[in-house]
Amino acid sequence: MKRDKSFKTLLWFAAAIGALLVSMFIAITYGAKQLSLHTVWTAIVYYNPNDTAHQIVHELRLPRVLGAVLTGGAFAVAGALMQGITRNPMADTGILGVNAGASFVVACCFAWMPGIAYGPLMIVSFVGAALSAGFIALLGSATPGGLTSLKLTVAGAVVASILHALSSGVAIYYDLIQDLAFWYAGGLAGVRWEHLKLLAPVVLLIAGWSAAMGRSITFMSLGAETAAGLGVQIGKVKWFGMAAAVVLAGSSVAAVGSIGFVGLVAPHIARRLVGVDYRLSIPFSALLGALLLVWADFASRMVHPPREFAIGGMVAMVGVPFFLYLARQERREL
Repeated sequence: MKRDKSFKTLLWFAAAIGALLVSMFIAITYGAKQLSLHTVWTAIVYYNPNDTAHQIVHELRLPRVLGAVLTGGAFAVAGALMQGITRNPMADTGILGVNAGASFVVACCFAWMPGIAYGPLMIVSFVGAALSAGFIALLGSATPGGLTSLKLTVAGAVVASILHALSSGVAIYYDLIQDLAFWYAGGLAGVRWEHLKLLAPVVLLIAGWSAAMGRSITFMSLGAETAAGLGVQIGKVKWFGMAAAVVLAGSSVAAVGSIGFVGLVAPHIARRLVGVDYRLSIPFSALLGALLLVWADFASRMVHPPREFAIGGMVAMVGVPFFLYLARQERREL
């Protein structure tokens, strides 16, 4: 039985990796200007900077697709961490207001430090996400009964609303509506190689670290008493896990804006397919999150080319019904 389960899990990973590679190739090939498969392949393997088609692939579409893979995986891993640590099935960096904290800091940087480079922007985005997460936890735990899943969700929604309003106020006061529209709706059009050089090491390192914590997070998802009985240092795992989620969310928001629901949908599907062991579900969530964002970005480009639809809206078409379904399930269990 165990051998059959392991083989089935291996098949799911192989299918997800294959689907992601095929999706990436499709996303690079098709767009406002369609390219042949041969042109795409030669542009990737034998790049000619003097060829216009090669420039489209190498300078625009390839970094955009790789950005979707990295940020989609990052949002998904952050969501999986938050769901496992808080035991809240509706936890997601967008729903709980972490993305909103990062977006607010980005708005302030645009207002007071125009022309800021991506590296410093990523750092201050971490700070904004961390402060938002800390305030949400404080707000949720300040009420009688302590911090619960429902209180965490409500506190996150309240803080996200406040931060979005403050971000809009900053944008209106400093006339930044057009500049910040990208971060509000989310998008990958601005991702370039210089962004990926900073984003890739951060995401890959933290995602690997998160997967290494998978055993402890699996025990924590069973309950604090059970985890403590199995030797898990609960406080340490919570701090490290939330720190990893904040770094992943902050770096992704700085690159592609505030995109919600990826971290909600991907971990739930991952647990259905490969089980509740976070050593498996975290990397599988990353694959599914990457796949979801690659297709969302591709759809946003193909709805009405050459104009683009907001990628956040595309993800929300899947995420909102999924969130309502989970909320209904939670209500039945109360």
